[in-house]
Amino acid sequence: MRCYASYALGLLGSVHIVHKPVFLSVEPAAVCQLRCPECPVGQGANRHISGNPFMPRKVWQRVLAEAAPFVHTIQFYFQGEPLLHKDLPSMIREAHEAGIYTIVSTNAQALTPELAEELVRAGLNRIIISMDGLTQDSYGAYRAGGDLQQCKAALRWLHEASTKRSLLFRRLIVELQVLCLRTNEREWDTFRREYKKMGADRLVFKTAQLYNYADGHPLMPSDPRYSRYAKGTDGRYHRKPVSKGCFRVWSGAVITTTGEVLPCCYDKAYAHSFGNIMETSLSVLYNNEKAVAFRRAALRHKPQICHECWK
Repeated sequence: MRCYASYALGLLGSVHIVHKPVFLSVEPAAVCQLRCPECPVGQGANRHISGNPFMPRKVWQRVLAEAAPFVHTIQFYFQGEPLLHKDLPSMIREAHEAGIYTIVSTNAQALTPELAEELVRAGLNRIIISMDGLTQDSYGAYRAGGDLQQCKAALRWLHEASTKRSLLFRRLIVELQVLCLRTNEREWDTFRREYKKMGADRLVFKTAQLYNYADGHPLMPSDPRYSRYAKGTDGRYHRKPVSKGCFRVWSGAVITTTGEVLPCCYDKAYAHSFGNIMETSLSVLYNNEKAVAFRRAALRHKPQICHECWK
């Protein structure tokens, strides 16, 4: 309630946080096996920024100790592939034992039957599997270097592990996420009919963030309703407008592998860090001068990263 009240006051011009973040996106790994064309990690754009590509134990312990008293959800993903972190099941278990709802988003290329069992035993609440096509050609058009059959097998393994242990553990929710792309738009109806047969509990279609879209983009869907971009009177594509204000920067934050606290998941270049959790407590960083200044600017969509946001 304090979070919502603070946001309402922010919309009226009074930017002052009187609460702690209620959710965090924690980055276990800043590397990935795939080369997705619109992803900074896949294209190697973040190699000089990331530092340690895997979150060290001491950083995670600091994050959990700081977050446990007030955070209700931890999303174990940011830019890299979280399943590449060998201690991810332990991190999930520790968050679960602290009473925190846990989510993982993955390309599923590193998943095995054994790891699926570990994730279920750890108490993971929800896992998001990115699968942007039903043939290798449509899938690989975006998930460059990925194997569609591995993705389909991962859905089965997770479903089997979750179903087998549902009497002893809270059942894992398996969510299938599909980017809306020109390369897979003919498959959307099949996804709707078949996702449960593939082992998923939920199906989510997500619009794609694209770069260099002004003159069109080969991945842009032909139906503009499923795109973040619309053609203007000048014949060029423009970002569709979004409402002012941003509840996300009032309610949560991102913590990178090295402990940098970022305002949100669109700060892909780590340009707006509030500071490092290994040097200053999260409670202080969440309402320091940098954080307040960013929220003031975000209300007016001034930061460049807000121009690409779809929240």
